[in-house]
Amino acid sequence: MPTLEQAKLQDLQQYVKELEVERGFDHQTVIEKCLLLGEEIGELFKAIRKSEKIKIDSNSRKHEVSNELADILIYLCAIANRYDIDLEKAFREKEEINEKRKWQ
Repeated sequence: MPTLEQAKLQDLQQYVKELEVERGFDHQTVIEKCLLLGEEIGELFKAIRKSEKIKIDSNSRKHEVSNELADILIYLCAIANRYDIDLEKAFREKEEINEKRKWQ
């Protein structure tokens, strides 16, 4: 597995690709990954509610914002990998488009 010191987004994508094989998640479909991503987004929202002192179910599992963001990044990388999308390149291309937009 590659090291993540001074990692670029491309390194993270490769790391996720290898960890999925190692942990047996490489067979999951894009739809399964999208559903799992949706669950993680819900957990992020719950973690933010907790951190903002908004009431949550006391029986609910506790979530940390940083952990949930990391899970979301893992799923984003996994989905991008299934479509052979270089996320860093996609990000830069999208920002070129956004720079030309007028934001009000």
